[in-house]
Amino acid sequence: METRVAVLGIIVEDPDSVAHLNEVLHENAGIIIGRMGIPYPKRRMNIISVAVDAPQDAIAALAGRIGAIPGVSVRAAYSK
Repeated sequence: METRVAVLGIIVEDPDSVAHLNEVLHENAGIIIGRMGIPYPKRRMNIISVAVDAPQDAIAALAGRIGAIPGVSVRAAYSK
């Protein structure tokens, strides 16, 4: 199956959700190219970008699981 490269932009506004988010990302480690997290204490949030390489439906499913976590928002940007 053809894969695509995408970046997931994740905003975490609920610190209690970080453990669940990390669990979901760990479960999907096989499709993750890399990730970068930036704490933003002034706004009491964390900004995370995750680069992935997977079939589009797997990326969408991951984004859906992440977006279902309370206090977490996610958007995906796909390569062509």
